Amino acid sequence: MTVMPLRRTSSAAIALVSLIGVVAFGWPLIAMPDSVAIAHAQDAPWLFAILVPALLLVVLTCIHDGVMDAKAVAMLGVLSAVVAVLRPLGGGTAGLEPIWVIIVLAGRALGPGFGFTLGATSLFASALLTGGVGPWLPFQMLGAAWVGLGAGLLPPARGRAELALLTIYSAVACLAYGLVLNLWLWPFTTNLPAAIAFAPGAPVIENLLAWLRFTLVTSLGWDIPRAMLTIVLIWLAGPVVLTTLRRAGRRASFGAQAQFERMNSAPVPQSQSTTLQSI
Repeated sequence: MTVMPLRRTSSAAIALVSLIGVVAFGWPLIAMPDSVAIAHAQDAPWLFAILVPALLLVVLTCIHDGVMDAKAVAMLGVLSAVVAVLRPLGGGTAGLEPIWVIIVLAGRALGPGFGFTLGATSLFASALLTGGVGPWLPFQMLGAAWVGLGAGLLPPARGRAELALLTIYSAVACLAYGLVLNLWLWPFTTNLPAAIAFAPGAPVIENLLAWLRFTLVTSLGWDIPRAMLTIVLIWLAGPVVLTTLRRAGRRASFGAQAQFERMNSAPVPQSQSTTLQSI
C-alpha cells in the first residue's frame, strides 16, 4: 500500500500533463506532409512555459486532495536535491546515471503522484545545478515524471517479489526513457541514412520502424548500461531505501487529516455542588 495514493482531482491533473507530453513528443508523426516542421529548439520554450504551471497544478491538486501536505512537499524538495546532486556523478557517461533508483523507489514507496512530481522537479533542479537547461529539458522532465508515475502504479507486492517487480520495471523504464527521448531530436536530425531517417508524410508505421532502428543504432549503447546500473542498485539498496521511505511517510503521517473532538465539561463533585448551593 502506498503512503500517498492518488485521488480523482490529482489523477485528472496528471492525465492532463501527460496528454500535453504525448502531443509534444508525438506531433511530428501525425503532422501533415505539407506542414512546416519547426525544430524543438524553438518550440521547447513554449512547452516549458506550459509544463511548469501544469506541474504546479499537479502539486496543488495533490495538496487539495490530501495526498500531499507540507511535510510531503518538504520531502519532495529533499529528494529532488538528492537527485540533483547525484546526477553529475554519472555525467551521463555511457548512460550510467544513478538517479533512477531514487525516482523509482520513491514513486513505489510514496505513491504515483509523488513519483510523477519528483521525476519532473528533480530533473529541473539538476539542470539548474549543472547548467543543462536547453530544448531537451522539458522532454527529460516529462520522461522522468512518467518513470516515477509508473513505479507508483505497479501492483502490490512485498519482499523478493516486490524487488523482482521493481528490477523488471526499472529495466523496461530505462530503455523506454531513451526510446521516448529520441523523439525530441530524431525528426529534425539531418544527414541520416534513409533506413533510420524521419520521412515527413510517410505512413506512421514506417516512421515508427525508422524510429526504432534509430534508437537501436544511436542510443541503445546508453540505454542498456542505464538499465543495468539501475537494476543492480535497486537489488542491492532497494529493501533499505523502501523501508526508510515508507517509515518516513508513516511517521510524518502524509495526508492525515487533523480531527478535533469537543471536550465535555467534567461533572462537578457532589461535595463541591453542596458547598456551592449553600453559598
